[in-house]
Amino acid sequence: MPKIEIPYYPREVMVPFHERSERFACLVAHRRCGKTVAAINDLIRDALTIPRPDVRVAYIAPYYSQAKAIAWDYVLQFTAPIPGAVVNVAELRVDLPNGARIRLFGADNYNAMRGLYFDAVVLDEPADFPVNAWPTVIRPALSDRNGRATFIGTPKGKNEFWETYHHALNDDSWYVAMHKASQTKLLPQSELDEALKIMGADRYEQEFECSFEAAIAGAYYGHEMKAASDRIGIVPYNPSLGVVTAWDLGVGDSTAIWFAQFAGPNVHLIDYYECSGVGLDHYALVLQEKEYVYDQHILPHDVQVKELGTGKSRLETLDNLGIRPVTIAPQLRVDDGIQAVRSMLATCWFDEEKCDRGIEALRQYQRDFDEKGKTWRGRPKHDWTSHGADAMRYLAVGYRPQQTNWGEPIRRNLRGIA
Repeated sequence: MPKIEIPYYPREVMVPFHERSERFACLVAHRRCGKTVAAINDLIRDALTIPRPDVRVAYIAPYYSQAKAIAWDYVLQFTAPIPGAVVNVAELRVDLPNGARIRLFGADNYNAMRGLYFDAVVLDEPADFPVNAWPTVIRPALSDRNGRATFIGTPKGKNEFWETYHHALNDDSWYVAMHKASQTKLLPQSELDEALKIMGADRYEQEFECSFEAAIAGAYYGHEMKAASDRIGIVPYNPSLGVVTAWDLGVGDSTAIWFAQFAGPNVHLIDYYECSGVGLDHYALVLQEKEYVYDQHILPHDVQVKELGTGKSRLETLDNLGIRPVTIAPQLRVDDGIQAVRSMLATCWFDEEKCDRGIEALRQYQRDFDEKGKTWRGRPKHDWTSHGADAMRYLAVGYRPQQTNWGEPIRRNLRGIA
């Protein structure tokens, strides 16, 4: 092909990204840093330079409408100087004269990519993708071409994007970079100061300083979990105290269990377990294998509902499995339960390693947002955080000290479960 000049002049902070040799890349960057423009031009370069006659590259946003709104104009702008480029607006696609193709997709319809192949992809804000989009469809599409993948985004708590970033930091085969507004100096300080006034410290830290620790907008327990940061560390099991479990029983999705010990005024969260797609016997075995001494198991009120297939309730099934004694959490309004958790969190200590996923669920559990009305709805957003947050809610409203006639806790264990 003849020499083609694209009207793109990379910002200094993006030059190492373009010069990388690693197959995978993770780019954490503040708002208006230029990460989308850099990623689009990186794809265009791949489309023009990979030595194959049928190169396929793709930009993928959480929603198809986002891909069109955010990236399509950039694709048109930077491919316009390429002689013979053919634009297909209906498919958000540009075909290049060397046989390569650039296309935009939305992860909301990730099955539209099933069966395709890619030489390079960009995943923009991958934490907002459906959980199966990357591992089951996009990643396999790279395999036969040894394709490259670039993850770009701005933090929204310790979610899947944080996991990718954390993995990249510890894997020499990844390119990884974080660009904070205070370091890049791309935006005037006066603009950043004004943004801080309007956005508040948490939003500003997240959007402009790339903080994965900042409280998320709309998070129910953001401030409480931030205040608890110095109470997250090593919290060992104390054999002299019984363990209280609190369950959120999933129907078709995850079941979450908190393991707590009440030590005077303090609540020690020593363990957390979450799983899906298994029967109740699996959880009974998990409790047995942990070898804790259990005081009580707090279950949601709907555990007493009888199932149509068996005519038995899950409470009866759990009792047959040795999960006892049981306390049924009272059926309170969700708002009342959330307030109970807020009050309890001030006394909570968390084991950082064993409770990692549960801690992140509490940090990121948030209100549902009405995009059209641009307001927070009066109910929680149902996502992966709901399971751990609901189990904690049942712990906060359901715990009642159980005592014998001598004032000592009743203790049970699950040894001997068949």
